[in-house]
Amino acid sequence: MHKRPDSLAWVAGSDAPEKSALNIGFMALTDSASLVVAATQGFGQPYGLTLNLHRQNSWANLRDRLLSGELDAALGLYGLIYGVQLGIGGTPATDMAVLMGICQNGQAINLSAPLMRDGVTDAEALRRHVHQDGARLTLAHTFPTGTHALWLYYWLASHGIHPLRDVNTLVVPPSQMVAHLRAGRIDGFCAGGPWGALAIEEDMGFTLATSQTIWPDHPEKVLGATRAFVEQYPNATRALVMSVLEASRFIEASEANQRGVAQLLSSAEYVDAPLSSIEPRLLGRYQDGLGHAWQDAHPLRFFADGQANMPWLSDGMWFMTQFRRWGLLREDPDYLGIARQVQQLQLYREAAEALGIAVADTELRSSTLIDGRTWDGHDPASYARSFPIDALSDEHLPTAI
Repeated sequence: MHKRPDSLAWVAGSDAPEKSALNIGFMALTDSASLVVAATQGFGQPYGLTLNLHRQNSWANLRDRLLSGELDAALGLYGLIYGVQLGIGGTPATDMAVLMGICQNGQAINLSAPLMRDGVTDAEALRRHVHQDGARLTLAHTFPTGTHALWLYYWLASHGIHPLRDVNTLVVPPSQMVAHLRAGRIDGFCAGGPWGALAIEEDMGFTLATSQTIWPDHPEKVLGATRAFVEQYPNATRALVMSVLEASRFIEASEANQRGVAQLLSSAEYVDAPLSSIEPRLLGRYQDGLGHAWQDAHPLRFFADGQANMPWLSDGMWFMTQFRRWGLLREDPDYLGIARQVQQLQLYREAAEALGIAVADTELRSSTLIDGRTWDGHDPASYARSFPIDALSDEHLPTAI
């Protein structure tokens, strides 16, 4: 790709988008910020794009409309995109594409006010509670193969609680979590913002753990599409990534911008939640409902000089290791091969470099998670089998003769 002196040159000639109006799916989540900003503040216009936002009421609806072509691209859970790629989670296997990371960090595990009153306010108290005889707790997440299921499972398992045997889990759309908590249908949930903060604000519970305590700067939402869309509209796809990258950079350019974005998100068309439940955590300012307040070292990040946006191969591979760990996959997939197909690294590099955004020269990154295990993308099959709590235990036993 020859160097462009001006990003506006992408509009002209052979680089013009093949499709000028794109339908973009999003959810009522703070994590949708860069898509909302890109669409409403005209970040697509310099690249010849009009971005039309379509709010979805559940991740399953968003997935189905992405696959039907009603949506051209969408906010996606990392695990949702990979679940569809692998044919798990309710749809036939379909070739998918992660265009870029949308955000890191910023999810939360919340428990109910009755548990708080019973003193179940830390991991050890929760472990004791679930191992006592009595009614099993019901904990909600947002999608069967989604990030929240996997953060919840990972956190529980790291504290000696088997998520498939010691508790019940069910799927609830994120915007309905607080209502389910209020009605007593669930005892806790893992979801994105602002729903954890709103539960505290409405005295419905407290935040037991944030996702960044599980994995600092973990991958979270992505900009997803079908691979067929990318192949049919490569220029439009690149222009879309550039538009969202510019919006991501804008959000983190100043605190004033972040506050303005929080105000925008709170409106009825987007997240439809009180500003007071959106703005603090968007700024990294947490309180857990138990009297603790802090400025988070790993806040919700939409840009971080491109670190939040790079579609690392190792990030995609990690979700597949957890599918294997929890029995969603019966065999080990071709971890690296599938990640190379899904993660649109070359397209992302072109878009980022055209905007002067630094791109790492490596495809893998190394991280240490809450249980002290390091994930770096190497030997994923062994990593998937390395946990003391998993759904593979029976496979470790010798076959009876």
